[in-house]
Amino acid sequence: MEHDAGAVPARYFDGQTSRLYQVTLSVRDGVAVLAGDIERSCPLDGLRVSERSSHAVRKVSFPDGAYLEIADQAAFNQLLHDTGHRDGWVVRLQQSWRGALLATFATIVALWLSYLYVLPLVAKGAAYAVPQSVERQLGQGVLDMLDRHVFAPSELDAARQQALRARFARLTVPGDDMPQHRIVFRKSRIGPNAFALPSGDIVLTDEMVELMPDDDAVMGVLAHELGHLQKRHLTRRIIQTSAVGAGAALLFGDVSTVVAALPPLLLDLKYSRDVEREADDYAIAMLRQNGIALEHLAQVFVALGKLGDAPPYLSSHPASAERIARIRAAQ
Repeated sequence: MEHDAGAVPARYFDGQTSRLYQVTLSVRDGVAVLAGDIERSCPLDGLRVSERSSHAVRKVSFPDGAYLEIADQAAFNQLLHDTGHRDGWVVRLQQSWRGALLATFATIVALWLSYLYVLPLVAKGAAYAVPQSVERQLGQGVLDMLDRHVFAPSELDAARQQALRARFARLTVPGDDMPQHRIVFRKSRIGPNAFALPSGDIVLTDEMVELMPDDDAVMGVLAHELGHLQKRHLTRRIIQTSAVGAGAALLFGDVSTVVAALPPLLLDLKYSRDVEREADDYAIAMLRQNGIALEHLAQVFVALGKLGDAPPYLSSHPASAERIARIRAAQ
């Protein structure tokens, strides 16, 4: 079909039927003009041009729903250039490998910053909004699972266990708001350890008790774990991990990963240093309130540090010379 120089061949659809019309598109004085099977015109500012793509056919849409499918992409690009049309900045980024890399990098940075700062704040608010009864349900059955795979019954004398429980029960807590808890003793396959579960169970291994230089140091360990309960740290961690797992499930369609991640999480409680400082501060305030020298808390980490290879308690509760110095400086 003959057409004017500069005219672009296209297929026209009226938007009402499936009938195809062969036309040419040209521009005269700011007006798009169709010639061929259909003749019509429209000001350029009334048309909408689809984004440029490597494979998809570009479309020009009219206000009434009719549209063109462009047959000659190179000629159409030249026509757009001649009329001063420019793609939006998003499209230009998409067409540029540098822009695509920049957008990918910016997305990764935004996601990483959200993970580091936004998600912990959201998890903290959500954890405090969760009723304690619901929080306790999160930990139901966890100790049974640990007993099957990690722990054996404690070999500490029953009287010794009761003495430690009674000693801790006599202590007062900051704000006189004692979190509901239960101290349980276990023989461990993973060495000296202590941690608090959402159920309120504070697990203390025989190896941890034997490692401590005195019972005041044991009280320091228990006060630190009580701080984790008071601040809802594990619940916050579960919410954060579940949020990440749920996001992965949305992306990859495997919801089972959320459920499967909970038991390993409970065995690998790597808290951030900010969270550890919160638990340390709680223990510091509790020991000070009960007239126990803070050096006993510092000696907990000194004793653990002498074991050589990092024991499980240190891998899950990062200790450092700075942290010990911080406890001593609070005396």
